[in-house]
Amino acid sequence: MGRLFTNDYSETARPEIIEALAAAGNDQNKGYGLDIHSENAEKLILKRFGVENGKVFFVSGGTQTNMSVLSFLLRPYEAVVACGTGHINVHETGAVEASGHKVVTVPGEDGKLLPSRIEDVVRKHCDEHMVKIRAVYVSDSTETGSVYSKAELLAIRETCDRLGLLLFLDGARLGVALTCAANDIEPEFIGKICDVFYVGGTKNGLLFGEAVVFSDAGLAEDFRYHIKNRGAMLAKGFVPGIMFERAFTDDLYFDIAADTNRAAVYLAEKLKGKVSFASEPVTNQIFVDLSREKGEALMRKFGCELWEDNGDRLVVRIVTSFATTEADCDELTAFFG
Repeated sequence: MGRLFTNDYSETARPEIIEALAAAGNDQNKGYGLDIHSENAEKLILKRFGVENGKVFFVSGGTQTNMSVLSFLLRPYEAVVACGTGHINVHETGAVEASGHKVVTVPGEDGKLLPSRIEDVVRKHCDEHMVKIRAVYVSDSTETGSVYSKAELLAIRETCDRLGLLLFLDGARLGVALTCAANDIEPEFIGKICDVFYVGGTKNGLLFGEAVVFSDAGLAEDFRYHIKNRGAMLAKGFVPGIMFERAFTDDLYFDIAADTNRAAVYLAEKLKGKVSFASEPVTNQIFVDLSREKGEALMRKFGCELWEDNGDRLVVRIVTSFATTEADCDELTAFFG
């Protein structure tokens, strides 16, 4: 088996993150996120995303984050709308719905949610015999590797404002979204446009961890009670605090993401003419359309994951990480002759 292209969290962490943890290894800290590292990380994150009156909470993973945030924002009879490919619908084993809240899905375009479809689903859920749509879920980058433009997110925000909906952005891969060539969004725009978003660490060079950002501290009242109730409060909350503190010092977080994207750009360029892309490569997820035989061989050798099974054709996902080198990409390219 060659170098794996399974996902962007197969490596432990960037050396800078490991070094920061090692440097603080013998320090003693308050638990449950009440330590100085978490406080510093919160200040750095709020400043970088231009949030003046917000709150930040650190939890361990993306599914835990999505479930905890949405079950906090929604009343028992309320639901969240997402496009059909949304992570909360496809890859979280019904975690949000297990918390008592329906995920109402609509077709997306290139993995992105359209304002018109939000309006349609709100109009159809018209009385107390149905769940009430209260929140909108988007992800950037999306599950198909695409990114939202500023205009697209503005249109969703305007729709949310008009319909009285909360906007929650899944930022598991926010780093690669904000550093790819197709992006026209600044971090400060995310802080302005979302009611709640999270900054993914697990898929961006940290050991683990996601930073949940409430753009209005008032909306976050009692969230600490909720994450404890949901089993999401870490006793050693200072560990993600240390990692995010380092990641948002000197913009390391975005440097890591940029390295991930550079590897993807290099690989996509090398693969041109050798494979058919199922969609235009934008971030670090590359989808290729292959014969079943070739697809299965690629998955065996490089750990790539099956995305779609179309009988005699397979769509296979190739993912780069911060640690992917040009030599790694050359090895995968050579597989195609």
